[in-house]
Parts: sequence; structure tokens; C-alpha cells
Amino acid sequence: MFILKRQDVEISTIGHPKRDQQVPILHYQGQTFRLISVFKASQEEEAKALWRELTDNKGKACVLLEEPERFSVWGKIRLDQLSGDTGSHSKISIFTQASILLLQAVYMDIEDFLGARQAALFQKEIAEVLQQWQFPQVSSSEGVKFLLDIDPLTVPVPDWQEHHVITLLQDLHRLGKAYFGNTNFAHPVADKLQDMPQGERSLFISWLNQSPLSKLWH
Repeated sequence: MFILKRQDVEISTIGHPKRDQQVPILHYQGQTFRLISVFKASQEEEAKALWRELTDNKGKACVLLEEPERFSVWGKIRLDQLSGDTGSHSKISIFTQASILLLQAVYMDIEDFLGARQAALFQKEIAEVLQQWQFPQVSSSEGVKFLLDIDPLTVPVPDWQEHHVITLLQDLHRLGKAYFGNTNFAHPVADKLQDMPQGERSLFISWLNQSPLSKLWH
């Protein structure tokens, strides 16, 4: 859709009905948009690449907001749809948050124990997984950086389905085992999700234990 300046739009927030969290909403000419991703001022090309990926290749109605200190990408949404989304804070959103936290934990361990070169290679291989399986909103080359940089507990996460979470965790386990030479990185899962609210962490682990992933992550 459009590249907009700050003076073109109005930004407000609405309270999340289930969590102590404000959800930013961009208003432009009677339309409403939900925040997808934020980039630093130095990441103009990355921001435009994500915006083009969503608009040109995915057919999404999105705007790119240019501000002196940052760029941000917003996806169109109806407020009643947003209310429904946040009201349910669906299980899949919680599973997506947890899977992103596990991805970040493995990445940081690789960077800490194996070095920056191996971390960069791992990042490239995860990007290939996201592209191969066409993960919504993150299948561009910049998608993996978005997943590694965000705080998934405070920033809206991609709209994935359960099979996306399962695919990511299967490939994350495969790659982690190849990098570390063992599977110690995959447990205990609860220790890697300490930042999640206890109830949501328990919900994810309960689902994990009943899923095909239970032999990989526990």
C-alpha cells in the first residue's frame, strides 16, 4: 500500500483484554493497522524489503511508516477482528511465542559456545527453513532477523498455524543437534521459557508433551 510519514497517521493503543499489555494501532484515512515489525533507522532496506514481501508477494494490505528514529511495518486489520484476536489470545499465539523464544535460546547458545561464524551460518539455515515452508510474514531473508531480535512477549507475533510451530521446532532440533553434536540444548524446555507467564508456559509444555515433538523437546 503506502509509505507514510508520522504526520500522516494517528497512533493509539488499546488494552489487551487478557494481559497487562497495550497493543499499538495505526489509523490512516479511516483504516486501522496493527504493528508487525519495527526496524532501526539504519535498517531502511530491511524494512522496505519486508514491506514489499508482504504487499507484493503476499498480497497483504500493509503500510510502511517512516520516522526519524525508526521504520515500522503495519498490517491492515479491523478493530473488531483485533478484539477477537487479542480477546482469545489464541493458543497458537502462545505456541508461536514459545517457539520463537526457543529459537532465540538456541541461537544465543550457538553464538556463545561456537562463535559468531557458526551463529551466522545457523541464521542462514533457519532462514532457508522459513523460506522453504513459506512461513507467514517471515519468509523473506530478513524474517529470521526479525524473529531473533523481537521480544515475542511484547511484540505481535506472526500469524502462524500449528503446523508452522511444529515445523520450526523440528528443524530447530535437527539443526541444533548438528551444531552441538548432542540434544542437551533441547531440555529442560521450561528453563528456556522462564520469561513467559507461568500459565502460558504450562499450556505450551502440556501441548508439547502431547505433540509429535515430545521426544525432541522436553
